[in-house]
Amino acid sequence: MKQGKVKALGLSEASAETLRKAHAVHPIASLQTEYSLWSTEPESGLIDACCELGITFVAYSPLGRGFLNGAITKPEDLVENDWRRTNPRFQGEAMAKNHELVKAIKDMAKQKGCTSSQLALAWVLRKPVVTIPGTSKIANLEDNMGALKVKLTDEDNAAIKKILDQLPVEGARYTPDGMKAVNL
Repeated sequence: MKQGKVKALGLSEASAETLRKAHAVHPIASLQTEYSLWSTEPESGLIDACCELGITFVAYSPLGRGFLNGAITKPEDLVENDWRRTNPRFQGEAMAKNHELVKAIKDMAKQKGCTSSQLALAWVLRKPVVTIPGTSKIANLEDNMGALKVKLTDEDNAAIKKILDQLPVEGARYTPDGMKAVNL
């Protein structure tokens, strides 16, 4: 930074404790962490720490790596070299169990007059975060933008919490080796 090569520092997948320690040494501008209906760990103090310290929280994979839109129903729906085929949440019984969550989200989205992707994004956006839903298709981008029109009430948020409590996500976010890089 002193040489002008970097304007700000950010972290990825750091815990609130690590974030506080790093910020005490040098101001941290942003923290990027997975956050979605199937990765809610940041709600256990990490988002609050970012707000307290004035750090922008950047939520990646807000659509659960594409799973929450319901288009991925079996591993074969992913191209052969797609890394998600090795992800524990996309495997066998875990994938089947996680489809129960997707079905519940789809049912609620239908009641709200939106898509499951829009509902999932609106849920993430209820927090003070910046979100980066990735897509390679214009139709998905347009659908994602519809999330800005979805208004979730306190009752909606309570219903979503109930769904998440009743249908917890099955499987780790990464393989055991991948989880070693996550500092939760």
